[in-house]
Amino acid sequence: MQYDIIVIGSGPGGYVAAVRAAQYGFNVAVVEKAEIGGICLNWGCIPTKALLKSAETFQAFKHLASYGISFDGDNIADPERTKDLKADVAKIVERERGVADKMRKGVEFLFKKNKITVVDGKATITGEHTVAVDGPEGKCTLEGKYIIIATGAHPKALPFAPFDGEKVISYRHALVPKSLPKSLAVIGSGAIGSELADFYLAMGCEVHLIEFLDRIVPLEDDDVSAQLSRSFRKEGMKVMVSTKVCGIEIDKDAKLEDGTPDPENVTVTVESKKGEEKIKVERVLCAVGVAPNTDDLGLENVGIATDRGKISVNNFYHTGVADIYAIGDVIPTPALAHMASAEAVACIEHIAEDEGKTDASGKPVKFHPVNYEHIPGATYTTPQIASCGMSERKAKEMGINYKVGKFMFTASGKATAAGKTDGFVKLISDADTDKLLGVHLIGADVTEIIGGMVLALDLGATAEQVKNTVFPHPTMSEAIRDAAEAL
Repeated sequence: MQYDIIVIGSGPGGYVAAVRAAQYGFNVAVVEKAEIGGICLNWGCIPTKALLKSAETFQAFKHLASYGISFDGDNIADPERTKDLKADVAKIVERERGVADKMRKGVEFLFKKNKITVVDGKATITGEHTVAVDGPEGKCTLEGKYIIIATGAHPKALPFAPFDGEKVISYRHALVPKSLPKSLAVIGSGAIGSELADFYLAMGCEVHLIEFLDRIVPLEDDDVSAQLSRSFRKEGMKVMVSTKVCGIEIDKDAKLEDGTPDPENVTVTVESKKGEEKIKVERVLCAVGVAPNTDDLGLENVGIATDRGKISVNNFYHTGVADIYAIGDVIPTPALAHMASAEAVACIEHIAEDEGKTDASGKPVKFHPVNYEHIPGATYTTPQIASCGMSERKAKEMGINYKVGKFMFTASGKATAAGKTDGFVKLISDADTDKLLGVHLIGADVTEIIGGMVLALDLGATAEQVKNTVFPHPTMSEAIRDAAEAL
């Protein structure tokens, strides 16, 4: 079983690498031990957005009266009516799983269309050009001129509270709840933790969001973090920052006053500036990050070393060993789906250029490096967050003479008409050259408008150029021009 390229893993790094390689004329095999599409498609980005859409719809129905809508003249805004709205968790999960299934079948179709061989099973690199696969149909060995490692990552657990799938859960468990908990503690406020905290809050759960650092969504600009915290608290979420989780205890014998089992039998002990505090909840969602899937891959068989599980690569994603490459969450770059896909394309371009391949138009394939300074971030909370480039904190640390321009969505006609005025656009520019350094958005649907600003940053646009650009009215995006005007 010989191939030009063997890709280990079929997530947004692996499947993009495989399809692009096949389009350049390579004979490609993909080894996958779980579902085609990887974590992002099956248990991450896509299903999470399906859950959040259900939550958004649930909340919209609670506020129908404010938009002039009622049933037979009844006031659905009356708390006595809105409490009758019920969320069918089984149906919500069924829809979410259906969305993931549809997307997975789409990737499987692409594999068939591009004549990519899929090998089910666990891969072990046994040599510089060989991969052993142990799968449901037995064992086999694949030979490939090139090997690309794209095995992704898995959720980290706290050392004193391993996942049990019932009381202490990971994002994977949180995506398929059998029931909605009365209360939930979410440990970690990155994109995963904040999105799932938002979902459960919207569905009526009491949510405690606990962050060790001094602000939630700590990779974002400070002002964005502060705004999301305000928005969360306004909706009733209990947000705790600069807070350390010291322990988690489950009392299986806890009883209510009437002698029935107490569902809120998990005690989370935290420590903050206020001292020690104990929080009683029904479940704990641990979202403290992910760890790369590099164990048991056979890296030691070929001399590939790791640092904290990550594989070091050069600018072409080469591991330094024979013709073995690595992309996505297994290397020391941001663990983002679109990051893995961009690295996949660049990696395949490099290999194709070396092999003298041409694209569909007959032009020689050329390698295009990924610009790591302008990788957009997107968090699908309410309000959404989208950002690219330098934060104000980073500009200060670097001693840059910078300016800030801001426009609040409270002054936006589109945001006001939609009833979604939380948030703002914040632009950061070099005070000496007027060149844009960073773009930070928080508001309704802002993840849909960041792409154009990524291009602006890539092209070295100035604030004046953005100010002189005509944006459509009324839109959320025109706030970008207003923020540039402020600059």
